[in-house]
Amino acid sequence: MPQVLPNFSSSVKLKYVKLGYQYLVNHILTFLLIPIMLGISIEILRSGPRETLTILNSLQFDFIQVLCSCFLIIFVATVYFMSKPRSIYLVDYTCYKPPVDCRVPFSTFMEHSRLILKENPKSVDFQMRILERSGLGEETCLPPAIHHIPPTPTMEAARGEAEMVIFSAIDDLMRNTGIKPKDIDILIVNCSLFSPTPSLSAMVVNKYKLRSNIKSYNLSGMGCSAGLISIDLAKDLLQVHPDSYALVISTEIITPNYYKGSEKSMLLPNCLFRMGSAAILLSNKRRDSRRAKYKLVHVVRTHKGSDDKAYKCVFEQEDLQGKVGINLSKDLMVIAGEALKSNITTTGPLVLPASEQLLFLFTLIGRKIFNPKWKPYIPDFKQAFEHFCIHAGGRAVIDELQKNLQLSAEHVEASRMTLHRFGNTSSSSLWYEISYIEAKGRMKKGDRVWQIAFGSGFKCNSAVWKCNRTIKTPAEGPWDDCMDRYPVHIPEIVKM
Repeated sequence: MPQVLPNFSSSVKLKYVKLGYQYLVNHILTFLLIPIMLGISIEILRSGPRETLTILNSLQFDFIQVLCSCFLIIFVATVYFMSKPRSIYLVDYTCYKPPVDCRVPFSTFMEHSRLILKENPKSVDFQMRILERSGLGEETCLPPAIHHIPPTPTMEAARGEAEMVIFSAIDDLMRNTGIKPKDIDILIVNCSLFSPTPSLSAMVVNKYKLRSNIKSYNLSGMGCSAGLISIDLAKDLLQVHPDSYALVISTEIITPNYYKGSEKSMLLPNCLFRMGSAAILLSNKRRDSRRAKYKLVHVVRTHKGSDDKAYKCVFEQEDLQGKVGINLSKDLMVIAGEALKSNITTTGPLVLPASEQLLFLFTLIGRKIFNPKWKPYIPDFKQAFEHFCIHAGGRAVIDELQKNLQLSAEHVEASRMTLHRFGNTSSSSLWYEISYIEAKGRMKKGDRVWQIAFGSGFKCNSAVWKCNRTIKTPAEGPWDDCMDRYPVHIPEIVKM
């Protein structure tokens, strides 16, 4: 018996109804102005040129009225331009590319684990199962001190890793942009788990002989979303300091945080976190508007849940199916969902077209007034953005956001491939993802990018960028030696 095809008529009709609604609401002003202009044109044609001239000549303008009107227009325009925020441009950015000798294939990682944790075989098996489901590839990198048996997480080794990843990224940025150290007015460095004295920002100031009056900030303890917190801080500083450059460094130092104990929840970072760093140059100078890659549109920061509960959930060893894996626990997804919902509620009105804003508003009102059990409406953010950069913190985070935001495989491709190639590089992962999109030649002038970062606390921070010019495929970058191989298929489980 031939298979009966499903009836698609209802879904097709619903699709065209939604498209018609979106087009009508998003162009409502046009539809209102067309009849008005059409009516005025018909009336002018019906009256004739003589009657129209007679009406215009009958209008009398008093000199005082004209002068006051001109003064009012000039005053309003002056207030508007004076209160308008300065435009913030992302001139360029660079991502650190670890050397080949820092790579840790699965076989090497497991061999070292067996030697380091030889007295605790259950922890070795746990790390193997984590790695099998992690979504990481064979080319992720760990700092030299972690390659030792046993690892040597000393302060000197941690400083050495910091100098390696931070200085390399800054050197590449200065070479690409032509900026000199004396041109930098603001310096912001964020690193959550390694906060030495003197600070990492002081290390950068001393290395590059930055100006003595530079405004220097060192952020720590803010988790993987600290990169966008740094961008928000730089934005605020650039609003009050005209004609300035801001250098933002986002990184995480792995060396001092390697765990050699038997607590399973604390073994997870060993399997997921890898070397990485990004250097970003921001400017509020108008002359940089042409050469800059992106223009900052919005930065939104939200914080939900308690620090203790979020920290406990982040390193939960059971996945959503109850099996040992890298997926985040249900409690964590609840906290992350609340943070994301708050962020969407704030971001939506800033970026979404009117059609999606109305649907979101009506659903919100309905849940508050009529029925709290109504399913919340998730706006179609694909109408607002061409590219999505989701923090590559783990496979579960990417899967959940793809599902809840109804994104396609291509929308989350940059996030999955970054996790596979570089691992979880913490706050710098978002910049590896944008670099992936550029390396694929997909970033066009006018494209909008949504960066979404999750961090302890529980924080969900996001930034919206608009591409300033069509970006050619870069000759150099973190993806230059492997882009021809990506995207790759990432199996659910890699058997070792």
